[in-house]
Amino acid sequence: MDAAPIVTEDPGRAAIGDCWNRIGVQGDGSCPQLRQHVHCNRCPVHGAAALALLDREAPPDYLAECTRHAAQTPRTGQADALDSAIVFRIGTEWLALPTPVFLEVAALPAIHSLPGRRGGIVQGVANVRGELLVCVLLGSLLGLARAAETGHARQHAATRRLVVIGLDGQRLGFAVDEMHGIARFDPGTLKEVPATVARATASYAKAVLPWHGHMVGLLDEQLLFYTLHRSLA
Repeated sequence: MDAAPIVTEDPGRAAIGDCWNRIGVQGDGSCPQLRQHVHCNRCPVHGAAALALLDREAPPDYLAECTRHAAQTPRTGQADALDSAIVFRIGTEWLALPTPVFLEVAALPAIHSLPGRRGGIVQGVANVRGELLVCVLLGSLLGLARAAETGHARQHAATRRLVVIGLDGQRLGFAVDEMHGIARFDPGTLKEVPATVARATASYAKAVLPWHGHMVGLLDEQLLFYTLHRSLA
């Protein structure tokens, strides 16, 4: 992590350090603080940089530049056509869900099993900020085998998180082995789900997203919630 968010260049101006674009979620993801904060917008370095940006004096040409920008005719650029998804890992598989269904990412709490629910998709309930939340085994639904509890797996236990998702008033949680965060992509880059993907995963994946050398299964949130809701009934 950078030592400080502000790098003074001269007495009158200060440049805002942008570690999030280099080693954070918009960069190579190597910042060690991501294990604790999951996303840069929760990191105090990011917050300090935002405060410094708001507190510094405006440059002399600020008003003129804003006037020119406001006077421009709006254009539809490539960024307007981008979609986004949250990328996470369960076992050895990288998966993604559309960003709007994600409500919260939290440290993995104790999940207590329910009587008569052992061995199914429902893992149990967890206390998330004072609210009891039903947690499911998404990996079991998708047919993903759990990684063996080796020393290597235990070493990365700190990266596990509880993901809270919601759709049409329904809220559910599930554990993931690693969170990446938001991935923005051109819908035109999505690929069809190959026949080599496990049958259970392929049933819930609507496309495959190429991402950082991985083929990430983009899950169908509507079908996923429908199936999970039926499992809870």
